[in-house]
Amino acid sequence: MNENIGLVLITIGVLFDLLGCVGLVRLPDVYNRIQASTKCVVLGTTLSLLGAMIWLGTAAVFVKGLLCILFLLITSSTAAHALARAAHRSGVPLAKESVVDRYEEDMQDSEISEEATL
Repeated sequence: MNENIGLVLITIGVLFDLLGCVGLVRLPDVYNRIQASTKCVVLGTTLSLLGAMIWLGTAAVFVKGLLCILFLLITSSTAAHALARAAHRSGVPLAKESVVDRYEEDMQDSEISEEATL
């Protein structure tokens, strides 16, 4: 029974990883690609690790799997934010379909508050 549950979770995880790869190819700009790859790959890898933990079922695998999942959840969002911020600061344009640039608004607000303190 544990093998079947583990295989189902691993299969779903691989499908999410595949969707993240499709997003890297199909989406129009770097910001959408970062978003798609981060969300899909984190969920897919987490499900794959959970499936491996359930399938193998030992305490050592469980602890290592949880540590890997925790590391993945902490670092992936931070890395995606750093990549998107660096792309925005270096002038990488948004897709034509983009409606709002919240980061640009935040940057303008911070410049106004810095000028007010001088």
